[in-house]
Amino acid sequence: MADEPDITRLTWLDIESQVGRLADGILRDGAPQTLVAVVRGGGIPAVWLAHRLGVRDVRAVEVTRTADDTVNAAKSPRPVAVNPASLGDLTGRDVLVVDDVAGTGHTLVAAVLLALDAGAARVRSAVCVVNEDNWTDPSPPESVVTCIGLLTRGWVIFPWEGQHER
Repeated sequence: MADEPDITRLTWLDIESQVGRLADGILRDGAPQTLVAVVRGGGIPAVWLAHRLGVRDVRAVEVTRTADDTVNAAKSPRPVAVNPASLGDLTGRDVLVVDDVAGTGHTLVAAVLLALDAGAARVRSAVCVVNEDNWTDPSPPESVVTCIGLLTRGWVIFPWEGQHER
């Protein structure tokens, strides 16, 4: 993991390590029946986790706060859900909501609430990274996010974002 002031650039090996830690933590409390990826960023870690956990039911929901993909992009006041019906019926399911990063945690909480609204009996959450610089909740991230791969400060750039030096 190469760091610059206020920017953490993650490699594929970093993500593989985080997904492994996430899977180990999740399995200690039992494998979920369904994974819900918060797209776009949660898609890749959700697929990796699905393979590690042996879960074949992977769904996606789009919940966003940032205006674009630039470093320190502007954020909307509240998360915006696009087509929450894409979750389908989650009645009685044990669900794991997966995202790449949690800053304030608001996007993740919105996605968890959407899963509950879709009927999930149990909802846990997992993120590769929590950006503690943006965390505004008085409770620590561990009290809001079930499984965290890495705690860091500043903007995070993931390998799938194409912003790494070549």
